[in-house]
Amino acid sequence: MSKLKIGVIGLGHVGAHVLYTLAVQGLGNDFILVDLENNLTKAKSERQDVLDCTEFLPHPVKIEVGTIEDLSDRDIIVNAVGNIMMLKETHTRLTEMEFNIRAVHSYAERLKKSGFHGILINISNPCDVITKWLNDLLELPKGHVFGTGTGLDTARLKLRLQQQTGVDAKSISAYMIGEHGNEQIASWSTVNFNGVPLAEMAVRDEKFRFDHDEMEKSAREGGWTTYSGKYCTEYAIAMTAARLVDAVSNDKRSIIPVSCLLDGEYGETGLFAGVPAIIGKNGVEEVVELPLSEEEKQKFHKCCDGVRANLADSKRIYDSLK
Repeated sequence: MSKLKIGVIGLGHVGAHVLYTLAVQGLGNDFILVDLENNLTKAKSERQDVLDCTEFLPHPVKIEVGTIEDLSDRDIIVNAVGNIMMLKETHTRLTEMEFNIRAVHSYAERLKKSGFHGILINISNPCDVITKWLNDLLELPKGHVFGTGTGLDTARLKLRLQQQTGVDAKSISAYMIGEHGNEQIASWSTVNFNGVPLAEMAVRDEKFRFDHDEMEKSAREGGWTTYSGKYCTEYAIAMTAARLVDAVSNDKRSIIPVSCLLDGEYGETGLFAGVPAIIGKNGVEEVVELPLSEEEKQKFHKCCDGVRANLADSKRIYDSLK
């Protein structure tokens, strides 16, 4: 098991399930939990609930409730703050922006002053916007701050491809890219089945001939399907975060779609967006550029324009807090 020291900020549905998933999988054995709402009762309850299951685990787990300053020695921090009930009426992740910008404002400088120099993985929405703010405020080395981005959206796309074609999702290479939101796109020109392009498979078998727009929409809106019945998403995003922690802690150099800084890749600069990247011990170690079609490039740029507009809105919110 990993001996990583991990911090979790935010103990709502997502943060609690991240803690549970990492603890059960043995991806860390030393956790500090921080709840920004100062709800110590909730944090202590989540701590106790997970500790109570450690009797059934093959490895020891240490969990404490602490403050932002206590996170100074953490190898990895997962940021999961948010107020997911705000999405109930709007069905857009942008609804959480003001709440989460305020949260970042309340603790980023404190975390920086604590001396934290590890890896920070952001889940909070809008993911691309909040991840950039954390990156800029913490001033950690390039690649040390990244977000879950389109990682879960990609998993949803691959699941739908599996259901349509009968091919195991693990044998499918496919990506949702761009904003983790309503403007993300599927890079259909790069979809392949263990190296065989989708277009070639479609010639052979009718199962591979389907409405791309409808499947893309289904993957893009998959989170809302879950949210509409329980008003939260928790298990799948926790597994997404766990996969990223695993890639970092074991230096796997796995190619995973994340929200990361674009510095000329895909013709974009100065913003975070969901694209495949090599994830290892130093976080995002390399952005992987997919050979997109011209139409996909234009859609991706349009998507990035939307992220830039959201960043401008977030700056107005942040400046109002000074």
